[in-house]
This record gives sequence, C-alpha cells and structure tokens, in this order.
Amino acid sequence: MSQLKILFNEEIRGAKFLWSLVGLLSVLSVLAVYSASVALTKYNMDSTVFMLFRHLPFVITGLFIVWYIGNHDYIIFNRMAPFMLLLAIMLLVFALFGGVSINSARRWINIPILNITFQVSDFAKIALITYLARSIAAKQEIIKDFKTAFVPILLPVLIICGLIAPSNFSTAAILFVCSVIMLIVGRIKMKYILLLLALGIVLLGLLVYIGQFLPDTVRVTTWVKRISDFINPSAENYQAEQARIAIARGSFFGAGPGKSMLRHFIPYSYADFIFAIVCEEYGLVGAVLLIILYMALMWHCILIVKKSPKAFGSILTIGLGFSIVMQAFANMAVSLGLVPVTGQTLPYISMGGTSLLFTSLAFGMIVSVSKHINSLTLERSETAGLQDSSEDTNAYEDHH
Repeated sequence: MSQLKILFNEEIRGAKFLWSLVGLLSVLSVLAVYSASVALTKYNMDSTVFMLFRHLPFVITGLFIVWYIGNHDYIIFNRMAPFMLLLAIMLLVFALFGGVSINSARRWINIPILNITFQVSDFAKIALITYLARSIAAKQEIIKDFKTAFVPILLPVLIICGLIAPSNFSTAAILFVCSVIMLIVGRIKMKYILLLLALGIVLLGLLVYIGQFLPDTVRVTTWVKRISDFINPSAENYQAEQARIAIARGSFFGAGPGKSMLRHFIPYSYADFIFAIVCEEYGLVGAVLLIILYMALMWHCILIVKKSPKAFGSILTIGLGFSIVMQAFANMAVSLGLVPVTGQTLPYISMGGTSLLFTSLAFGMIVSVSKHINSLTLERSETAGLQDSSEDTNAYEDHH
C-alpha cells in the first residue's frame, strides 16, 4: 500500500506543483489588478470594479486553457509546429503593415466579431519555440553542414525576430536569447550558435538602417529615446520615476493590500508597472515571493529537461519556461530602474487580456510535458515493483 501511495504521489507531483504556481499567480493577479486599477475606474468610470470584471473572465479562461492543454499529449504540438510558424509569419506581416496602431506601435490585430485585439508576438513566441524544439530534436544528431543548420533552425529565428523587432524590440530580444538557450540545451554545435549571434547583429543593423527611411514602421527613434532616458537621469521619465518611489514606499512589509498611493500617478500601473504596485502594497516580502514563484517555475522546467526521455519535450519546456521568466525579470528590472523601459508586462500578473491567455497556453504545454514524464516514471516504478514481487515469489517457492 505504501508503495502505491509513493507511486501515486510521483505521478501527480509535477502537475500539482505547476498548478500551485498558476493558482498563486492568479490570486496575486486579481488582487494586484484590482488595486492598481482603482484610481482609473474610480475617476473615469465611477466604479472601482470595472477593470476587475474585465480581468476575471481572462483569468478563468486562462485556468481552463491550462487544464485543457495540460490534459492533452504535448506531441500534438510537434505535428502542429510548421503550421503554427507559417501562421505566425503571416500574422506578423499583416500586423506590421495593416495592424491596429496603439501607442504608435503596430503590433496588434483586431478580431472583428469578438472586437478583441491581440498582440501577434504573443502567439509568434510560442510558435517559434515549438518549431525550434521540433527542428532541434529532429536534426541535432544529423547536422553536418550549413544547409541543414541554417534552413530548419537558424532561419526561422531570424525571420520571426526580424518581424517582431520593428514594433516590439524588447520582445524580439527576449525571444532571440531564448532561442540561443534552446540551441545550447539541444547540443547544437557552437559554430552555428555563434553564426546565429552574428546574423542577429547584422539583422539589428539592417533594421536601424531601414528605420531611417521608415520611422513609422521601424521604431528606431523610440529605442534611442528610451535608452537616452535611461542613461540621462535628468531626462523626463515619469513612469519609471514614480515606480521607484512606489517601491521605496513599500519598504519591507508594504503599505498593505489596496493602500497604494502611487497607483494614482503611474500610467498603466495595472499593466507595465504592476510590479511597483505589488512592492508598494506588499513590500520586499511580496516582491521576493513573486520572484520565488518565477524561479520555482524555471527550476521545475530544468528538472523536466533532466528527466525527459525525448528531446522535443525537454527543449520545448526550457524554451517556454525561459520566455516566461525572462519577460518577468525584464518587467521587474524596468520598475527597479535597472534597464530602459521595455513595455513588457508581468506574465500572469499584469492585466493583459489575450496576453494572459497565451501565457496560459505556454503553462498548459509545460504541464502536459510534466505529466507525461511523471506517467513514464510511474510505469517504470510499477514495472520495477512487479519484477521485485516476481523475484520474491520465485525465491519463496524455491525455498519451500
């Protein structure tokens, strides 16, 4: 009986752990979004719960997506990867030239019937990571020349990042770094990784050059301004300054839930700068707890890489895990004043609508891989247990 209990715990351990992370992040998201949006809703809409009621359906739908995807075999994404990549390329091209412009950036597409806008790069990240995991898993042992390395592995990274960068450089940079990490985990030869880095630098230079002639398409001036505002403390950088004040006000234990003062002064405090509100209300304790949750996700993804018998599952997990955690740390670094403003939301915490749904999709894929690995572990343990039982029975019969 004790052996069956151990096996049962081994089977659900991964799923339970990930669900605990998702649950805690969801609760923190609801509390933080409600508190951060009170100033906006109170004065503009005469209601303090308007933004909360907009956010809750996405949280609930996100949990459903995690459950639904987590209960399916992740191998299905291996088959879908080429179609996902092709769709992502088409959507990125459309968004770049005919998408919805918000804050002078064309990175959104409007869904007519639902009247919902979504950021194409959120889908493109998952599509590229899935396709890259598929290509690395299939070709890591047979790559012999430039052709077999460049076309299926390096070229998609350059295309996707090159299409994202003009309107959203920070997302492209994070995705590019994640791709490099996936190549390293996939044991791709270092010369091809260095080649990708070199081509990435060339691509960046090309975009900067094009931006001189097409400033509305390639936002080079925005990149330069944000870097200038970061380097020059006297430059006008209202959001970042108010965010640092909020973090300092939070001190060790925070002002308390719902008692943020800076939420009245920080634009988009419920999205890009929500980490500052968390720090102000929950202090250093709340900030450290949030960091621990993201680090726990990353650690679990690393354990999956160690346990996964198939390359696709391990590379997919590490890519998705790093993309979520790197985005989270990029958001935190902006609020802390460590890097220029990027516009990155805090995954699963910020009010992002469809962004939260795509993050849930990534979480669901990680859950699916984790459950598959634990099922294999259970089967091996049961097989070993039956063999031991058979040996004990034979020994007993031989003895008598």
